[in-house]
Amino acid sequence: MSRDKQKATKGQYRVIIPQLIRREISERYRGSVLGILWSLITPLILLAVYTFVFGILFEARWEDALPGASNLQFAMILFAGLTVFQLFADVLTRAPTLILSHSNYVKKVVFPLEVLVPVSLGSALFHAMISFIILLVLVITLTGRIPLTALLFPVVLIPFCVMIVGLAWGLAAIGVYLRDIGQIIGTFVTAMMFLAPIFYPPSVIPDWASPYVAMNPIVVPVNAIRDILVFGRMPDWSALGIYSAVSVIMCIGGLYIFQKTRKGFADVL
Repeated sequence: MSRDKQKATKGQYRVIIPQLIRREISERYRGSVLGILWSLITPLILLAVYTFVFGILFEARWEDALPGASNLQFAMILFAGLTVFQLFADVLTRAPTLILSHSNYVKKVVFPLEVLVPVSLGSALFHAMISFIILLVLVITLTGRIPLTALLFPVVLIPFCVMIVGLAWGLAAIGVYLRDIGQIIGTFVTAMMFLAPIFYPPSVIPDWASPYVAMNPIVVPVNAIRDILVFGRMPDWSALGIYSAVSVIMCIGGLYIFQKTRKGFADVL
């Protein structure tokens, strides 16, 4: 590819992706009375439900980092983990049907189909950022400050997003040819939620199970986000470094699968 063509492609992406993200966000709330306010109301409702169910009914606690934590403090810890998971789930559960639901783009030779995955991530990030803002407000309310480690938020989030994009590219490509994957991905994503330390501290995971749990792609981001935003401590740098390297490999692999299979999309659809 010539240098001029590369510049044109990059410029095209910079224009198309933000436009499609804005369109997707607006279409999600089109026709609703409260509109985009739902992106704020929904996480607040979920936070209230989590507090009641896990803090009051189940009387769950997080003794590792906050001994004797109140119901609201436990809800804060839980909300941090679930926000990370929701970002992952929003993109991955849509990925197998992403090309199928945009079949009108497939036959447009000039349309870069690969941008559909970053657009899906951008839309999910918009809603996740609102939840993270709510989390920070809760942290300030309960602790009186935002920890300095919160400045590391991009360092944790970027590798996580790279992992999500890589997995989504692979699922989007495979989903065109194997429709069944769209039916089972929701089950796998839900399993990942319960097999990650979201509802329980990492210390309760048996030693024999730890290596298997560590392979869950949301475990490192969940622990790291909690560390820097809630507990005010440094993340596990070795785990984050390995995760970042694996994320890059997964992203390159996912894009490779997508580009290798895209030639047959039109024939299948």
